Amino acid sequence: MADRLCVHLDGNPVYDIVLEQSFESLADEVKKLGTETKKLCIVTDSNVAMLYLDEVKSRLSKVCQEADVFIFPAGEENKNLNTVRDLYETLIQKAYQRNDMLIALGGGVTGDLCGFAAATYLRGISFIQIPTTLLAQVDSSIGGKTGVDFDAYKNMVGAFHMPRLVYTNVKTLATLPQEQFISGMGEVVKHGLIQNKDYYHWLISNSAKIMERDLFVCQHMILESNKIKQNVVEADPTEKGNRALLNFGHTLGHSIEKLKNFSMPHGHCVAIGCLAAARISVNRGYLSEDELDALKRAMSTFQMPLQIEGVLSDSVLEAVKHDKKMEAGKIKFILLKSLGQAVADPTVSREEMLLGLSEILARDV
Repeated sequence: MADRLCVHLDGNPVYDIVLEQSFESLADEVKKLGTETKKLCIVTDSNVAMLYLDEVKSRLSKVCQEADVFIFPAGEENKNLNTVRDLYETLIQKAYQRNDMLIALGGGVTGDLCGFAAATYLRGISFIQIPTTLLAQVDSSIGGKTGVDFDAYKNMVGAFHMPRLVYTNVKTLATLPQEQFISGMGEVVKHGLIQNKDYYHWLISNSAKIMERDLFVCQHMILESNKIKQNVVEADPTEKGNRALLNFGHTLGHSIEKLKNFSMPHGHCVAIGCLAAARISVNRGYLSEDELDALKRAMSTFQMPLQIEGVLSDSVLEAVKHDKKMEAGKIKFILLKSLGQAVADPTVSREEMLLGLSEILARDV
């Protein structure tokens, strides 16, 4: 059974989010965008290509003038301007025009890279998200944030560019490595923490079926996460206000991710960052110790790390200074006023962040 949401901006419908358990309706959904006279270029990585490219290309070939493919080596290290340049070259050689379209088939790396290329090629062409990882399905495919890494700086170069469609085949979770599934759960739990405590408690109650990847339970989970992200994005599409609440756990998490040379999955770093921010929230008197302990148990249930080793707290805080969300030397640190209610606070001090880090650093080396 399909689920469908429609993302609106300024009261106008912009794109649908469709959740299915197969690719059977993909061609029909894409055809609605008037693709029969367009060329479509499927952008995917070397891992996903082996799993889903043939089926997706076969289905899309029936509803477009021509279906091309661009495959790049899998891995965050390839989410850079060199790969974008190679994609530009392919599009130019195949004479892609402004009315043609890109298709992002894969996880967050593919979606971000393809979206950025779409935002900048010929000053902007349309693209579609077909997310195949949990992290992409609940987070990066929705909201129009695109970008690539620049040297060691994550998503430093990017643009806001909304997709025309997000098509999620929940069954792709069956082929997802366990580490990547757990990484996606970091963002899922975050969604409940920042905006919906009932959803947060539902996740804990249904943890066994979620970790078994029960497709119907997972589809409901993705749908509820999509609703939360939809609400935030519609209210603040270009992150000038409350969309920053989605960055809960990211300030310290991104810095840790960078210091670990991206060896830790993104969602694991977010989860660690959420625990540090929750500790600061406890110290502020917003959350109780019991609520923090319950969050730790929930993170453990979803097999996320509670502590990390080999990172200096001073190095984390130094990395925070280079965060792209810094404004006038201050950062909008996201705290929990209560479960399900996040707030942006620019007054979080270095000392408070050190206390937060003491929660998650197994030993300060």
